[in-house]
Amino acid sequence: MAEVSAMMIRACCNFVAKTSVLDVKRSDSRLSVIGRTVWCDRGRMKGSVVTGVKAAMQVDLEDDERLKRLDGLEATLGLDVVAERELKEKGFLGMRKTKFVCTIGPACCAIEDLEKLALEGMNIARLNMCHNKKEWHYDVIRKIKKLNEKGFCISVMIDTEGSQIHVVDHGAPSSVKVEDGSNWLFTAEKFEGSRPFTVQASYEGFSEGIQVGDSIVIDGGMASFEVMEKIGNDLSCKCTDPGLFLPRAKCSFWRDGRLVMRKHESPTLSSKDWSDIEFGISEGVDFIALSFVNSADSVKHLKSYLSAKSAKSVRVLAKIESLESLQNLEEIIKASDGIMVARGDLGVEIPLEQIPAVQEEITSVCRELNKPVIVASQLLESMVEYPTPTRAEVADVSEVVRQYADALMLSGESAIGAYGQKALSVLQIASSRMELWSREENTKHFLPQHQLGVSLHDRIAEEICNSAAELANKLSVDAIFVLTKQGHMASLLSRNRPSPPIFALTDDDSTRMALNLQWGVFPLRIDLSDDIEANISRGIELVKSKGLVKQGDFVLMVSEISPARAASMASQSIQLKSIV
Repeated sequence: MAEVSAMMIRACCNFVAKTSVLDVKRSDSRLSVIGRTVWCDRGRMKGSVVTGVKAAMQVDLEDDERLKRLDGLEATLGLDVVAERELKEKGFLGMRKTKFVCTIGPACCAIEDLEKLALEGMNIARLNMCHNKKEWHYDVIRKIKKLNEKGFCISVMIDTEGSQIHVVDHGAPSSVKVEDGSNWLFTAEKFEGSRPFTVQASYEGFSEGIQVGDSIVIDGGMASFEVMEKIGNDLSCKCTDPGLFLPRAKCSFWRDGRLVMRKHESPTLSSKDWSDIEFGISEGVDFIALSFVNSADSVKHLKSYLSAKSAKSVRVLAKIESLESLQNLEEIIKASDGIMVARGDLGVEIPLEQIPAVQEEITSVCRELNKPVIVASQLLESMVEYPTPTRAEVADVSEVVRQYADALMLSGESAIGAYGQKALSVLQIASSRMELWSREENTKHFLPQHQLGVSLHDRIAEEICNSAAELANKLSVDAIFVLTKQGHMASLLSRNRPSPPIFALTDDDSTRMALNLQWGVFPLRIDLSDDIEANISRGIELVKSKGLVKQGDFVLMVSEISPARAASMASQSIQLKSIV
């Protein structure tokens, strides 16, 4: 066993009060060290604590007897092979913290192509249920699971199609180039296969309220048409803006520069969506992205359904892609497990010049409420056809990273593009560079935290993580290790965007896969016992045996144990360890 010198800050609370109420205001900690004692003066923390609730902070040396408890504990360490390689090549501070989501499509569905994306840093594989049949998706999921057996850690996300009123299809198996001035018929007639210059709408009343002269915009601007004539329920149209027309594309109608708002009773989740969700549950997917969310109710309904139907925990992400979703933004974020900023569809419903400010606002609110956020759509759109991005696209990617979004997403760039791996490489280089530039700024400017916790236990966990992140930055520790069952403490640490990487040690596979989406968190699979100190010691021994930490490294350990697991005692601790 390796010798470890440790300094520990421990917060203990005995929950024996009848009704404990603590009104805590956010405040800065003033930390002083005298000999072996750490005093934490939270002089501006206001509130009242009823009799029977007590808190103590102390410093203690690691007891060697703890190491003896490790005998007989079986454990396995599951760190993604790409993260492990990056750590060994670049060191702790060189590890990329922004996560990557790749949409899987015909251009990258072979096992060899998927492995190339994994080696380039793909953290989450997204399957868009608008395209392809379930057999195709099943095959891709099998391939992802095979890659995970080889040491990768790739989560799987399915993205629901959403309301059919938004979908049109030209029937071809792949994208079609639309030429300027070409004439097309948009029809609600049902037929198999494809017809020349004919687009089939999925919703029978798609043309209701549409007038001659209105514009049809495909996928947020990939191509545009002008309505020349109404023929019954069909629309005869001429292409005014040529471009790429994808299968099962989303469309919107415009008149005099404004979106044509049409009332319809179509639910957020269609019958096809429910079928796709059942498929996702049976295949054990990790995330479900819910399209066209306009209120928190649809998110709550799906989460309730998943809780009853799924044996594993499946996280629900809400896609913000409509004006109505912006109007109910905070309630949607609170109800969801994460957010996807679908800039393409959102840009159809609000003026283009508002997109940057709206994107930054969504990212900021998600961070305040401790929900991961993915920024998606047209990050490197030119790389669908060309091997290098525009400089403006690289600047866009860098700005998203500067805003501390949790993840960046490739759509057509990876799904149908010829240069998916190169596009991912561009994300890697741009993200790493911006993270390096932002690090010094991050140590000086902390985001004013929105208090999340309601119960005393949750508030203590929140304050522990806030203090731990600040301590890690001020003391320039090499890494943060957190022991967590459900990922809550790891997400609270991530919310603070500390400079060191966060290694989350958990024995729950669902938690491990969910943490793939959290900024700066690298999940590890490890067997945990009920003994916090034994878990910490075991964790240190395992990561050292893998060569992830070495003599002289200075690490911070954060641990949690819930009241349910420890009867009346709830405990979190921060330990500063120098590996010797």
